[in-house]
Amino acid sequence: MSGELFGPIFVPERFREAVSDRAWLQAMLDAEAALARAEARVGLIGGEVAEAIAACCRAELYDPRVIGERAPAAGNPVPALVKELTARVSRDSEEAARHVHRGATSQDITDTAAMLVSREVLGLILSELDALCAACARLAAEHRGTLMPARTLLQQALPTTFGLKAAGWLVSALEVRGRLREAREGGLAAQLGGAAGTLASLGEKGPEVLREYSRELGLPEPVLPWHTARFRIAELGGALALAAGTLHKIALDVILMAQTEVGEVAEPAGEGRGGSSTLPHKRNPILSVTAAANARRVQDLARTLYGALVQEHERAAGAWHAEWETLSDALALTGGAAAAVREVVEGLQVHPERMRGNLGITEGLILAENVTTLAADRLGRLEAHELVEAACRRVAEGGGTLREEILAEPRLSEALGEEEVDAALDPAHYLGASERFVDRALEKYRREVQ
Repeated sequence: MSGELFGPIFVPERFREAVSDRAWLQAMLDAEAALARAEARVGLIGGEVAEAIAACCRAELYDPRVIGERAPAAGNPVPALVKELTARVSRDSEEAARHVHRGATSQDITDTAAMLVSREVLGLILSELDALCAACARLAAEHRGTLMPARTLLQQALPTTFGLKAAGWLVSALEVRGRLREAREGGLAAQLGGAAGTLASLGEKGPEVLREYSRELGLPEPVLPWHTARFRIAELGGALALAAGTLHKIALDVILMAQTEVGEVAEPAGEGRGGSSTLPHKRNPILSVTAAANARRVQDLARTLYGALVQEHERAAGAWHAEWETLSDALALTGGAAAAVREVVEGLQVHPERMRGNLGITEGLILAENVTTLAADRLGRLEAHELVEAACRRVAEGGGTLREEILAEPRLSEALGEEEVDAALDPAHYLGASERFVDRALEKYRREVQ
């Protein structure tokens, strides 16, 4: 996500920095420093040796471009980094330089760096989701009684409330928030196995080093090295795909509700936001559009990470290499989607009058189910359904309103009566358990977040 032309459109700077070359480089150096300190704790090297190595593990001392240009020979950047780190340590201590990267392999450092980068970015994403949940909860509470059409297959179905729609967004966001928290708190792990996952070069001290290494990094200690057991990376990719897909759903709802002919909501206004290069009247839901674009890309990136589950023996021939940039992009793009949707929901402009107005465009057809249910108690289900269906067909073909057609049908008007028909066609009287569901969503929010 280092592109300067397109990158800022989709991913805020804080997320781009968190997966940048510099961030990865620092994470690799943090792994090297943790390795030296772990070895000192178990008595393999002296404490002063470890601190001499750790003192040189600062990303600002190295040029990612230079390391990257030297990386193709080994197929990953760690050997070039270790060479530069060793040279820098040797300026202060030849003894310490001999112990740089002791017992580790390139994948140990890269995989551990991936865990550290992921932990940082997941923290940023979770902050965005916390704010998104708060905004959804506010909308759900404020609009618990704001009437609008529910839509199935993009057609008006029954009355609902905007509060219930926002509650649906809230619960979905809470669910993926929980998945990402689980991934961050328990799904990551340090990596240290040496050349073939045995830590042979560390002798009997290997498991102790792994324990102290994990502790130093603040990462869970794995039962054993996971060089070709990539479920952690795949699960993380899956969690990101779930989060991105959930954010995409919210964004798509906003896009559809913001259409000119619908006009039920609008994204927050801003200088030049949503403008067109040719149409001065346009106010495009651009935040939701970019979130949707991000989510589409994350789905494909997750497929790549799942594909990398299949790896050869104790070291992969290509699948591991496919993970690095893929994971970075999936993290950054999910973060970008979360930031965009959070901004949309926090500043969403809601138009209750358009929502209520749209309820009336079917001339009462949206409440045909309610009329049928009431008439069935007197006429039987089949006859009531046939009579109401015929009345609906007349309305759709250019007749009057559903109220007029029902009252003009003798069997229906005799069964229901004018007052009962009016009550049946009042959308406020056919909301089912919508308020209770809003309350349940808000209770879940209070229990898990507040």
